[in-house]
This record gives sequence, structure tokens and C-alpha cells, in this order.
Amino acid sequence: MMTPSEKQIEFLRTEINSQTARMPWKELLRFFATGTVIFVSEELDLVDVGVQISIDNKAAVAQWMANNRVGLVTDEQAKVWLDADAALWTVVVKPWLLVQSVKT
Repeated sequence: MMTPSEKQIEFLRTEINSQTARMPWKELLRFFATGTVIFVSEELDLVDVGVQISIDNKAAVAQWMANNRVGLVTDEQAKVWLDADAALWTVVVKPWLLVQSVKT
């Protein structure tokens, strides 16, 4: 895979940013059931993570996963969000749905 240019990355960033939305967790449960929901820690920028996944930056994603900053949503986390009637920031980066708690 060729390394994307800065211009391509900036275009991708703008595209992903324009597709973010706040959604209630209960509306995302069907995606959770398919195992395609990835949490993104509040410490990270949701759009940055989406860009790195889009360009297949395995090193960055692996480091985030190793530090528990990115990963599959657990049953426990799903229950916490459901019980709290949480709304999350979301963006689709096929085949994944990235979610992030709304910063308080």
C-alpha cells in the first residue's frame, strides 16, 4: 500500500470529520451485536483514529490497542452505556463503527 500524501490525509480527515455524529448507545446496539463497534479512548481524537484506521496504519492502531486506548467494546462497557442512557460520538470507518464517550 502506498503511503498517502498530506493532501490525501487532509481530505480524508475532512471527510471523516463531516461524518461524525452523536448517537444514543441504545441505537448502536445492533452494531455492537455484530462485533463491529470499536471504542476510542477520550485521550485520543476520534477523527485521527478514523484516519489512521482508514490508511491502514497498523503500527499506530496496534500501539493504541496495546495501551487499551482502542479496542472492541466489551459487554461490561456496553452495559454501562446502556444503563446510563449514554450518547456517544460516532463515525463509520468500514467495516468498523468507532465510538467515543462525549467529553465532559
